[in-house]
Amino acid sequence: MNFSFQHPYPINPEYQVPVAYLCMEYAVHQPLKTYSGGLGYLAGSLMRSAYELRQNVIGIGILWKYGYYNQGRKGDETMEVLFQEKIYHFLIDTGIKFTIKVSGYDVWVTAFYLKPEIFKTAPIFFLTTDLPENDYLAKTISHKLYDSNPETGTAAAILLGEGGARLLEAINFQPDIYHLNESHALPIAFYLYKKYQSVEEVKRRLVFTNHTPEPGGNQRSDLFLLNKMGFWGDIPIDEVKEIAGCQGDVMDHTLTAFRFSGKANAVSKMHLNTLQGIWNGNNGICELTSITNAQSYSYWADKEMYAALETNQMQKLVEKKKAGKRALFDEVADQCGVLLDPEVLTIVFAKRFAGYKRPELLLHDMDFFHQLLTNNKMPIQMIWAGKPYPMDYDAIASFNKIVNLCKDYPNCAILVGYELRLSRLLKQGADVWLNTPRLTHEASGTSGMSAAMNGCINVSIPDGWFPEFVVDGVNGFVIPNTEISEHKFQQDETDAHNLYNLLQKTVIPLYYDHPDKWVEIIRRSMQDIFPLFDSNRMANEYYKQLYTINGTNIC
Repeated sequence: MNFSFQHPYPINPEYQVPVAYLCMEYAVHQPLKTYSGGLGYLAGSLMRSAYELRQNVIGIGILWKYGYYNQGRKGDETMEVLFQEKIYHFLIDTGIKFTIKVSGYDVWVTAFYLKPEIFKTAPIFFLTTDLPENDYLAKTISHKLYDSNPETGTAAAILLGEGGARLLEAINFQPDIYHLNESHALPIAFYLYKKYQSVEEVKRRLVFTNHTPEPGGNQRSDLFLLNKMGFWGDIPIDEVKEIAGCQGDVMDHTLTAFRFSGKANAVSKMHLNTLQGIWNGNNGICELTSITNAQSYSYWADKEMYAALETNQMQKLVEKKKAGKRALFDEVADQCGVLLDPEVLTIVFAKRFAGYKRPELLLHDMDFFHQLLTNNKMPIQMIWAGKPYPMDYDAIASFNKIVNLCKDYPNCAILVGYELRLSRLLKQGADVWLNTPRLTHEASGTSGMSAAMNGCINVSIPDGWFPEFVVDGVNGFVIPNTEISEHKFQQDETDAHNLYNLLQKTVIPLYYDHPDKWVEIIRRSMQDIFPLFDSNRMANEYYKQLYTINGTNIC
């Protein structure tokens, strides 16, 4: 092994504490397809901010051989899932090799290294088991991000957690803080417990960020499966039950992460209230705080629009937005055979397709939707994009329903391939960025932040980050929300009715009848989003708030 690691840039004295950041996915730049959605976008922005602020951080993830998946189309235009091997010549093969235990067997691991200067990030190491020393089953651990097989997913957690700890030892990077971005790397908590023989010693070093109240993001696993797989190494299962406070034969990964961490954060103020309501009745959880998610201004913001804003050249800003619309519409024409008009109000819904995000909310009343799409006096154009989880057949059915709906309208389109490149195009080309989660289910959401950095006006349910930003009618628009105590079907009906009223009576007329006011809202939105929702703020708060307990550094 010839690889030796020394942090490649001078460290800012404010951020000297060494931190290892462990995350299943990173959305760094389009060529590196190691992400599925918002969690990866957040991690990618954080790595960029750590680089800009010169923080003593390294990232650890997994080099997914087939990425998440390639989203394409079948012959009838409906969605197709393709798992395609990814090749990355810009990553460095470190030559580091070690073994981890999975189901009692040695599995060989190596690491690839992303140098900071490639994409302007903190150093990131990507682990893989796709080695000739391993049998096929062991190789598949690092094949697919969020593999639907529960044993493969458990093995991936062991790779990220135990493998991450072993990598840190191999490169002689000694973190004071281990930051779990979601609970996927939870095995590292047991690795540290085995090393220090004390939960309190683990709590002095471990912090945790929870990103969602959704059950799918808060895993619960059979203890005997985890024991069989070696999730906590060779610690006896009875000892694990005692130190983790497990009830019955199930381990709640999120609750265990709260119990092993010195501090944990929610990703918005609303999310903190939700977390406290869910978890505060449990014994032994750590202090919870709120650090609102953010996105990298340096990566996402349209600098020409901001230059026009700073010099008060609002006509130039409007022209740049129309240029962004034309670039997006070229993509729409190429994918869908639809020719859109840059003079027409364009509404975009673009995010991971999932039930609670309600991509079909605008279709709740098809008569009203038809009126919107066929109003020649105040026309609109509607674009959807987003990747469902490849085994979420309800979400795929929702995507395909919209595919077929769009065949009936010349001003309606749905795009495939929602990754970083397309996300940028959509944000540069949208007039309205639509966000319609079921209230309290969106822990933060970040797409609207980077959309605002590109001159989009957010129209959103007041969930996640949005209440911390919006001044209704001044820098965005709030969809009046229903009571969360109502049944979800009643919530959907009420929210859809309120969305229709807001669009028909306020948003659409403002665009056409008061263009100067529309541009003023763009101006306020772009000003208010930065620097508060730039990831440099978030990265600084991690050091100042999360990596401290009771006002002093954890270590």
